[in-house]
Amino acid sequence: MSTHSADSGELLHQDDEIGREQEYVSMLYDRLDGMREQAARRLTEELRTTGGTLQARSQRDSAVGMYADQVEQFSAVENGLCFGRLDGDDGSRRYIGRIGIFDASGDYDPLLMDWRAPAARAFYLATAANPQGVRRRRHVRTRERKVTGLNDEVLDLNTASPTAHEELTGEASLLAALNAGRTGRMRDIVETIQAEQDRIIRADLPGVLVVQGGPGTGKTAVALHRAAYLLYTHRRELSSRGVLLVGPNATFLRYISQVLPALAETGVLLRTQADLFPGVSARRTEPAETAALKGRAVMTEVLAAAVRDRQWVPDEPLEIELPQREILRLDPDVVREARERARRSGRAHNLARALFDIEIIHALAAQIAERIGADPLGGENLLSEADRAEIRRELREDPQVRAALDELWPVLTPQRLLADLFASPERIATAAPMLTDAERAALHREPGGWTPADVPLLDEAAELLGEDERAAVARRERIRALEREYAEGVLEIWRGSRSIDVEDEADGGEILGVADLLDADRLSERQEESERLTTAQRAAADRSWAFGHVIVDEAQELSPMGWRLLMRRCPSRSMTIVGDVAQTGALAGTPSWAEALEPYVAQRWRLEQLTVSYRTPAEIMAVAAHVLAEIDPDLRPPRSVRSSGVPPWDRTVDAERLAAELVVATTREAASLDDGRLGVIVPAGRVDELGAAVTAALPEAAVGEQPELENRVVVLTVGQAKGLEFDSVLVVDPDRIVAESPRGHSDLYVALTRATQRLGILRRTP
Repeated sequence: MSTHSADSGELLHQDDEIGREQEYVSMLYDRLDGMREQAARRLTEELRTTGGTLQARSQRDSAVGMYADQVEQFSAVENGLCFGRLDGDDGSRRYIGRIGIFDASGDYDPLLMDWRAPAARAFYLATAANPQGVRRRRHVRTRERKVTGLNDEVLDLNTASPTAHEELTGEASLLAALNAGRTGRMRDIVETIQAEQDRIIRADLPGVLVVQGGPGTGKTAVALHRAAYLLYTHRRELSSRGVLLVGPNATFLRYISQVLPALAETGVLLRTQADLFPGVSARRTEPAETAALKGRAVMTEVLAAAVRDRQWVPDEPLEIELPQREILRLDPDVVREARERARRSGRAHNLARALFDIEIIHALAAQIAERIGADPLGGENLLSEADRAEIRRELREDPQVRAALDELWPVLTPQRLLADLFASPERIATAAPMLTDAERAALHREPGGWTPADVPLLDEAAELLGEDERAAVARRERIRALEREYAEGVLEIWRGSRSIDVEDEADGGEILGVADLLDADRLSERQEESERLTTAQRAAADRSWAFGHVIVDEAQELSPMGWRLLMRRCPSRSMTIVGDVAQTGALAGTPSWAEALEPYVAQRWRLEQLTVSYRTPAEIMAVAAHVLAEIDPDLRPPRSVRSSGVPPWDRTVDAERLAAELVVATTREAASLDDGRLGVIVPAGRVDELGAAVTAALPEAAVGEQPELENRVVVLTVGQAKGLEFDSVLVVDPDRIVAESPRGHSDLYVALTRATQRLGILRRTP
């Protein structure tokens, strides 16, 4: 490394330096408090104002949202507000932090530079070989509002430490962060971003950027910091369209949920694939083989055929009984011709229904006109066009006619189309002749909830069907619910923030809080007048929303149908794709980035690789490398930057003793941890059994579909562990983990690389 840590002689006295930095940091917090109180005061003033034109009310409600967001953001950056300082060759000093803070005196001199600003980039890139005008880089360590320590790097080639790593910046701070105990929630890396990560975080917005990286290379952290950077740099383009971040499971999203707020960004929509169809909560489970089948591109043909199958032509004439026992007959040829005309329009199924109705109503009206308007002398029909129009109107309103139309060409929701299809072996056989008998049998199931693999199919069905009025009504109801949720959130911010006791200039009284002026219903009503929702809330309620940028983590798990869904969410194809094809566990997952992306963007995508593993110690990576070779001998593991000094252990026990030995190993490993976290990764087929054994001995342990990651011990499957990290990991019955899936070696590779410090492997005898 081209830097060295300054000794006490250079700093004069460490305590004195900490004291000086404490004074400056305290001043920054005072300024932050003032900014927060000013935003809160303006929020109150806006809410106290009533009346005015519709435009004035709309502007006022926008201001309410802006000031409420500021209060939330200023509170979120409280921890670690300032973390760095750059001393220039010219004697200048620049402090680096989570947000930008300026002098309030009127000159607006920068007191704290936002880490995303171009001038702050030297904090992450400057080296002794390329100092970029920097003489010294200082890392400031804080706890709450107190400065607890400093790490200095003097960028001088002549005094560079021979033991440092050349590719690392801020090595002391980086290693301290890597060796710190896990908390069950992901930390941001804003203080320790490395050069290869910074290059990706600040990459240009347009186009598809693929970030390929092995375990522990910081892919997720890079994706989250890139989201924060893009919103800062391209605020105008992205504020109205929003940013969507898609993760592999709900546990993962909870794990990363605190990172973006800590970076002063609260408007990114975090979702799993299971949550990307508004109004549907896809929590039902199904066999991996069935999920893989639903993820194949052939399902587009199956769904298109399923829609056509609902456009029914009867084999025999269809009789419709009208009042006064009048019988009308619909000939199959008439229905067939009406169907073909509607299909030729190119409209989606529900939208083409109106054309089908017109043809059928005209045919039925012609029968009635022929009966009642016939000239006894054999001349032209006696009914006028007005008479015929009245007949058609009455037919449209007749319940029996409406029932017949619904039978011949029903208006369908995506949910009804799929539920009816999966519940009927006959419908499946008609829609999926290209599938095998076994595959068609795998699709059959009784109604009762949706699986994550169903969500892309629902989205595809929605495209084929088009939106009818009932879907629009449901969306408006979701928006109303979100309006109230947002209103309650604004009030909660005020209830949770510290009180502001200032004198009102007009009458000397206290400024009332939001809760004193409006309840959630009144605030919600005001928002409804101007349809004031955050971008993320509006996007969450609207299936057809087009995002300004989409970030996908663990993207290798997406099926072809999953990729189709996401591409619809981002017509501009501005995306950041993050993953590692060597860790693909889903049977319908991505075998290569080219195969996944080229149907949508051809060759117009670019690849960046992360090659350094920060999380995984060299001792553990050496074990994982053997499994990686089983996946693909040409693949190379990322290079670890540190060693833990603790070699992994590997023990085999009798099969019938596995659960008991696991309890012993878990108890021992948990006792050795101070404040860290232990992950126990088990085969999916044994999670209930082994989880029960562990929790019986350690009641504080968590186990289940969405375990509480704050618990010191967590029992989970490989799928639930994707993207997570623990201080220590026990991998149980690795042979069964491999046997459970055709991609079992990829699953085992994931399991072995979740630890930041220690790894144990517990095998069973055959």
